[in-house]
Amino acid sequence: MSFVDIRDLTADDLDAVLDNRKRAFGPLSPGDVETWRKRFEILPEGSYLGSFEGSRLTGTARINRFTQWWHGRALSMGGIAGVTVAPEDRGRGVGHMLMSAVIDRCGELGHVTSALYPATTPLYRSLGWEHAGAQLTAVLPTEALRGMGDGASRAVKLRRMGPDDAPELMAVLERVYASTRASGPLGWDEPTWRLWLDDDDDFCYLADDGYVIYRWDSGDIEVDNLVAGSEATARALWSLVGTASSIATSVKASVEPHDPVLWMLRERQSDEVRQTRWMYRLIDLPAAVGQRGFPAGVSLDMVIEVDDPQRAANSGTWRLEVASGSGTASAGAATEPGRSPRFAIGGLSALFAGVPTSTLRRTGRLAGGSPEADDLLDAAFNCAAYMIDYF
Repeated sequence: MSFVDIRDLTADDLDAVLDNRKRAFGPLSPGDVETWRKRFEILPEGSYLGSFEGSRLTGTARINRFTQWWHGRALSMGGIAGVTVAPEDRGRGVGHMLMSAVIDRCGELGHVTSALYPATTPLYRSLGWEHAGAQLTAVLPTEALRGMGDGASRAVKLRRMGPDDAPELMAVLERVYASTRASGPLGWDEPTWRLWLDDDDDFCYLADDGYVIYRWDSGDIEVDNLVAGSEATARALWSLVGTASSIATSVKASVEPHDPVLWMLRERQSDEVRQTRWMYRLIDLPAAVGQRGFPAGVSLDMVIEVDDPQRAANSGTWRLEVASGSGTASAGAATEPGRSPRFAIGGLSALFAGVPTSTLRRTGRLAGGSPEADDLLDAAFNCAAYMIDYF
């Protein structure tokens, strides 16, 4: 193919970007176009890449700036979205070159990990992303939610939330995800939260230890986010959503794998839950391990081998140490051939997100080591990773 140039997108490129997006995902409504343009204006510099053949745009990729929690500790994650390749350029290697540049740019922007919701698996897997957690969407009966309130929940103070409440909302998330030792959920930066909270079609309520954002959807209710740090607040927020039961028969809600609402329902014989899978990739291995939280009662001291063709700094031998809820990865540790667990970067990324070693071994993503080593790795990295946000 001809020479492809990859550079930062500017406001002058937006019409071409929108055209590519329409050809990839379908047209946007006028209101969505306006929101999309506002999001471009608040993206940090260097967060939107385009591939060009001469002056013609051939592909795009956006890097969202997220805070993500792992066992209750926050790290910087680059959320990849808006990946498009013009139809006439598909199959020419544009996507591979563009996503290789995205990996490097994530590192330059200080993101220690990266996640994406894939439209296709092979491209991303070939560059080191691997399937990890999921966004879970449950369908709940509105009437059952309405009856969830009790005396304690009625004492919870709820107030309407707008753009100026973004800093307080971010602080609530920090407290709740730390206290619940959550793994996988993310938080937007303040400018983006302000944009989301300014949507007239969303109903947003804030409590001291939780919040909810919901909307009408074809006569029923869609809960975009609901986070609560206590039973009383969870009951208060869910019963607030349930007040729509005279009109809406069901609620579609993003939930945790073990979301308290599923245990608060008076009747529960089966769950109607849909999974939307996301893929994960370590960008800076030692920084990611150093910033991740781990179970306080687990101790680990092990040498592993890692192969990352896209990020040479991640490749080699690493001494993993975990103690008192914290971890470190030190490069260059000595090892005997065949004695240490061996990972491609995709396999290690999946382990980081809680995928069991037995799954990694039976899919060729982990070799070497021993059953005892597997048990220690599982104990250290075990979690039910999830996101309640789609991006």
